[in-house]
Amino acid sequence: MADSATASAAASSSKSRTSSTIQAKSNLKAYHHLASGALSGLSSAIVLQPLDLLKTRLQQGFGDGEGQGVNKKRRIRGVVRQVLREDGVGGLWRGTVPTLVRNVPGVAIYFYTLSSIRHKLSSVPYFAVTLPLPTITPTSSTSSYPSSASKSAIIKLSSGGNLMAGAIARTSVGFILSPITVVKARFESNRYANYHSIPSALASLYRTNGIRGFFQGFTATAVRDAPYAGLYLVFYEKGKDLLGKITGIPNAALHSGSGVMAAVLATLITSPADVVKTRMQVNPVDHPTLHKAVVNVLQDRGPLGLFSGTSLRISRKAASAAIGWTVYEALLIFLRDREGNGNPQNQLNKLS
Repeated sequence: MADSATASAAASSSKSRTSSTIQAKSNLKAYHHLASGALSGLSSAIVLQPLDLLKTRLQQGFGDGEGQGVNKKRRIRGVVRQVLREDGVGGLWRGTVPTLVRNVPGVAIYFYTLSSIRHKLSSVPYFAVTLPLPTITPTSSTSSYPSSASKSAIIKLSSGGNLMAGAIARTSVGFILSPITVVKARFESNRYANYHSIPSALASLYRTNGIRGFFQGFTATAVRDAPYAGLYLVFYEKGKDLLGKITGIPNAALHSGSGVMAAVLATLITSPADVVKTRMQVNPVDHPTLHKAVVNVLQDRGPLGLFSGTSLRISRKAASAAIGWTVYEALLIFLRDREGNGNPQNQLNKLS
């Protein structure tokens, strides 16, 4: 009877522990996620814009003497020389304004939407993850949670929950920001030198392609972003679990290391969709549909063409993940701990 009561109490305590942890992390307000996401988007956009520009130039198709047999490193050097010759060093940051217009609010909205979806899914038993109880030493009333619980300010979900949350959040935000995404790709391309401002670029896009032009390539973008975001979250959480076992690992190393690992794996898997998306946005006349775009890429460059610019995209995504998620989680942890939500003793007191 005593054993049964003990087991019942332990189960109840575990449930309360999970609920308390979720409640503590959900106590972070909407503006916390929005501000953290905006700062994350700003940091990564400014630092990494040259990589985005080079990736777009490589993916847009052959021209200016480029050919299938040209060595990839030579092609990259050729693009860099061309940009520097035509626009100077500042040309490497061409497209930064639409990138900021998209990334700062886009990343902010993405992280907020993601946190909301994760919070909703955490109430579904299939997606919820029960964290272990805190350990209490015999000689002290203090408790300690696993390092992975104290080093993160986001709610834990199962792999299925992370896959669904990432896919839904990324696709939703991608649809809203599609017009800016199209303009960003065209700014980075050398096919639209007449684009000088976002309003004029949007007006030109509307005159040329109508409303449909604002969503050119969205299908390919969704095909890329939905699995990328879902897989990224799965790999990111797995990475934190693995690296979290290293004693004394700093938060920055935990989040940046997990972010880089997740970005590399997710980028490799979704690279073909990114190539097709760029072709559809930069040259919609020759690539009006997803099927036609894939056929043209295969005819131009063969199967390896579906991975054109992958090394640059991996470099960009890995660096973006390292910067973005480190900044986002660091600011959330700071805000959480400032309000006492992340203090294990405070959480234990709530259970008493």
